[in-house]
Formats: sequence, structure tokens, C-alpha cells
Amino acid sequence: MRNLPLSKVYQLLEPGPVVLLTTEVKGHANVMAMSWHMMVEFTPPLVACIVSNADYSFAALRSTKECVIAIPSRKLARKVVGIGNCSGQDVDKFKRFSLTATPAKQVAAPLVAECFANLECKVVNTRLVNEYNLFVLEVVKAWVDAAQKNPKTIHHHGCGEFIVDGRRIKLQSKMP
Repeated sequence: MRNLPLSKVYQLLEPGPVVLLTTEVKGHANVMAMSWHMMVEFTPPLVACIVSNADYSFAALRSTKECVIAIPSRKLARKVVGIGNCSGQDVDKFKRFSLTATPAKQVAAPLVAECFANLECKVVNTRLVNEYNLFVLEVVKAWVDAAQKNPKTIHHHGCGEFIVDGRRIKLQSKMP
């Protein structure tokens, strides 16, 4: 074993694929890239996520208490990184990155048509927002694009590096 700088720990524990989080306030839709999220519960499906208070989306999520988590495949990787490298305060990201905002059914935030899955979410817990910027979301409607077969997700590994989802293996498990 060798010493690992503490600044590299997040690279070992990165919880899941990079996703896009959309919000909408007063008819203005925004999208941000997010990789700090995790499942908290299966039923109802609860997701915890960190949205920095420095992000333009933070105020929208806090005030509207709803969003969409859109899950992009590897083919959108360059757009996802571009989205993460600019602010919705300065630019219309849907327009700049040629993304299609599609109306959701239960929230005002739009779905992202190019993503293989979209999760409509409502904020159900904000107790840790002031201290950690952590929101707990309940998925109230889920969508999947059946035309996108076996999509590969991207996972942030730090410093501009990403890992593409790999080969699946099936092992016996008692989990659903």
C-alpha cells in the first residue's frame, strides 16, 4: 500500500454516472452536470444529491423544490462536459448544446429528449442543504427511451477523466 492524497478519495467513491439535472423557474429552463448523487431508498425511490450553492441551479432547486435527473449515454459525453463547464446564468445551455427540452408530466423542469432515461423528482428533504448542499429527492415519474439499446454511462474520475460503463456480469443475489 502507498499513501493516497486525501484530495483523491472522491475518485475511489464516485457514486454513479454523471447525470444532467434540469430545473425551471418562470419559464426559464436550465441544465447542469452532476455526479454527486446516490440512491437512498428503493420504495419510494429516493435520491440524495449535492448541488453546490455556487451553482446557478441551486437557487432554482431550492425555490421550486423539483427537478429532472436526465441520464445521458456516452455519446453525449462532450456535451455533458461542456454543460458542466459553463453557467446557466450566462448562457441558455439547451440552445448552446442542441438539447431538446421536453415537457415532463409531474414537474415543471423539462426532460432531456437525448438522454436514455429521465426521472421527474420532487424535493422531500432539505435538512442538510444549509450545511452540506444535500437535497433528498423523490422520483415521482420515470421515463426510458427504449430505442437506445444498452446505453453506456459515463463516470467522472476527476481532472477531466471519465470512465465509460463496462461489461455487465450477473451474480446470484437476494437483492431485487
